[in-house]
Amino acid sequence: MAAIQTQYQHIVLDDHGVPRIEGTTMKVVELVVAQMAYGWSPDELAFQFPHLTLGQIHSALAYYWDHKREIDERITRDDAIVDQLMRSLPESPIVERLRGLRHG
Repeated sequence: MAAIQTQYQHIVLDDHGVPRIEGTTMKVVELVVAQMAYGWSPDELAFQFPHLTLGQIHSALAYYWDHKREIDERITRDDAIVDQLMRSLPESPIVERLRGLRHG
């Protein structure tokens, strides 16, 4: 995979223009979503993702804050796709049984 170096140390754009943490398969958006979901500090992110250095984490977060609107739009778009897919799938048999137990 060819990577284009950015002005952010540790951050590269993959062939599709998606910012990733160099030397890993982790997308910047994945780290940001984890931070948003759990409220983790950079130190906690380093604990949760031991394959990342604090430098990589801070670079990814700096990249996010400098590209916040663009990345937030991607998160919103991806969430909408997941929601649409979830609504289009039939309910799993186990969920149906659990609902029946609760209401029966």
